[in-house]
Amino acid sequence: MAEQKTRPTTVSVEDFIAAVENPKRREDARVLVRLMTGISGEPAMMWGPSIIGFGRYHYRYDSGHEGDAPLLGFSPRKANLVLYMTAYHDERADFLNRLGKHRSGQSCVYVNRLSDVDLDVVAEMARWTIKTTKERFPG
Repeated sequence: MAEQKTRPTTVSVEDFIAAVENPKRREDARVLVRLMTGISGEPAMMWGPSIIGFGRYHYRYDSGHEGDAPLLGFSPRKANLVLYMTAYHDERADFLNRLGKHRSGQSCVYVNRLSDVDLDVVAEMARWTIKTTKERFPG
């Protein structure tokens, strides 16, 4: 089985954010760290070279593939902020309809800047992500 590439690292989250070129993206990243730390109750941790994650869960699919992943996270990429939120339930569409300007993939949401979206909805999505992920992958 292939080795999981996205794993926790010892890189400092603050050092990583400080190295983000765009000053607005850096500030948005700091806002998301505070928001997601408060919601998850977990400290921010680097996962791989560019994902800031909170908490952890172990997944195992019917295919036998398994690994660990952050309960929720984000990445302050050059083009946009990527929010890693689960896509397991139909309720996700309601959040996305209320979120504001964004694009979405199966389990991530792309925003240009936090001022484009409703942070209360981001917070709701974060709480919902933690709840539904723990339900789907207990223990």
